Amino acid sequence: MKKFSFKPAFGLQNRHLQTLFATFFRKLPLIDMDIEQFELDDGDFIECFWNEKPKKEETKPIVTLFHGLEGSFKSPYIQGMMRALKEAGFSAVIMHFRGCSGKNNRLPRSYHSGETGDAKAWLEHLKIQYPHAPLFAVGYSLGGNMLLKLVSEYGDNSPLQASVSVSAPMQLDICATQMNKGFSKIYQAHLLKHLNASLLQKYQAHPMQKLLSFKKEKVKNIKTFWEFDDLYTAPIHGFSSAKEYYKCSSSKQYLKNIRQKTLIIHALDDPFMTPEVIAKKEEISSSVTMEISPHGGHVGFVSGSIFHPHYWLEERIVDYFIEIHQDSSQKL
Repeated sequence: MKKFSFKPAFGLQNRHLQTLFATFFRKLPLIDMDIEQFELDDGDFIECFWNEKPKKEETKPIVTLFHGLEGSFKSPYIQGMMRALKEAGFSAVIMHFRGCSGKNNRLPRSYHSGETGDAKAWLEHLKIQYPHAPLFAVGYSLGGNMLLKLVSEYGDNSPLQASVSVSAPMQLDICATQMNKGFSKIYQAHLLKHLNASLLQKYQAHPMQKLLSFKKEKVKNIKTFWEFDDLYTAPIHGFSSAKEYYKCSSSKQYLKNIRQKTLIIHALDDPFMTPEVIAKKEEISSSVTMEISPHGGHVGFVSGSIFHPHYWLEERIVDYFIEIHQDSSQKL
């Protein structure tokens, strides 16, 4: 565990201000992206947006970004990171989870915090399509939890040189409970509004009542993540309950199995969870570096000042990848 170099902007020490500042005040023009529709083995698809799709013989490193719950290429942290990576000489691509790019996915199922199959398929595709390009990955929030589970499953055979996980809900039951407390209920209500709307759309396209054993009218009464995951996420993805889904998908238990260079960035004041989700030193492998900050909120980490904000995450992640890439190049 390393000491943190992040200092919150004066006036933005509050965890909710850190969490919400970029959403309300960072207005970036959307990058003109190259869209790749990637077909999955089960008949579904995902959409991957490149800041500039490379040629097959390209040797420039490629970074795949995994967004958070209901995030997309429009999310400010994705737009900012893609710009920073391009300026640093990396190719960047966001792999949208099923149904998150603006197009509904084809199947009744969706995505979840422990679903690593789609990401594995995408990364293996990249490895084949761009055999000379080193691969890296960044995951935010839900995507960060998924990424940590993914690299643990790869063990010594990962196609990735290194990974970064930001604000990951590493123990999902704790996070789902925390989101139903105090001000965090506002975040929960906002996210569930989108999740419930997506589920209602599935009722229009699929026999969801038969698959889930409840009528669509019940969807509007879902008020917590525990309820949503009990009623939809767990059964549609093969879990017996939200409790089993959380137990199997939480990345904290898998950190000791990670064999590739991995950086975990986390804030103690993250309003989506409690410090209890953070693994102890004996629970992580020697390949994992944890940088824990007293401040930063959830995918926030805004330094500088209110009038001249600096998005520290982008600089830290780029520096980490450059360091790893340079070390790897020198060993060749």
